[in-house]
Amino acid sequence: MPDFIKSYVRFVDRFNRRVGLFAMYLIFAMFAILLYSSLSKAFRLPANWTLESAQFTMAAYYMLGGAFAMQTGDHVRMDLFYGTWSVRKRAIFDTVTAVALIVFLGFMLYGGIASTVYAIQFKEKSFTAWAPYMAPIKIIMTFGVLMMLAQALSSLFKDIAELRGRPIT
Repeated sequence: MPDFIKSYVRFVDRFNRRVGLFAMYLIFAMFAILLYSSLSKAFRLPANWTLESAQFTMAAYYMLGGAFAMQTGDHVRMDLFYGTWSVRKRAIFDTVTAVALIVFLGFMLYGGIASTVYAIQFKEKSFTAWAPYMAPIKIIMTFGVLMMLAQALSSLFKDIAELRGRPIT
C-alpha cells in the first residue's frame, strides 16, 4: 500500500480511538441527567429538559462511538461462520461488506448534511415544551456518520492490504 494510505489508516484509527474513548463517558452524563430527573420529580420540581437531554446524550454516545466500535470489532456480527473462516476468507468477506457499508454511509452523510443545513438555516427547534435547537445534535450525528465512513474506508484499506499479503499495522 502507498504511504499516504498507511498514513490515512493510522490517522483515522488514532482519531476515532480518541473520540470513541471520550464518547464512552457520555453514558455517565446520561445517567446523571436521568438521576437528576428522578430526584427533581421526587421533590415535585420536575425539569422539562431532562428527558430530551438524555436522548441527545445517548444519540451522541452511539454516533460518536460507532467508528470506535467498528475499529475494535465490537459491533454485532454473525460469528456462526465468520469465526471459523481463514484470515484471507474473512478479508474477502469484509472487503465486500465494507464497500456496501461505504455506499450506505455515503447516503447517510448526504442526508445528515442536508438535515443539518436545514436545521441551521431555519433555526429548527424540537416540538417539545423545552424546544431546544436541533442543529447541535444534528451536527454531532453527521460528524459521527463522517467518522464511521472514514473508519469504513480505513477498514477497507486494511482488508485489501491483508488480501495482498502485506497487512497495515
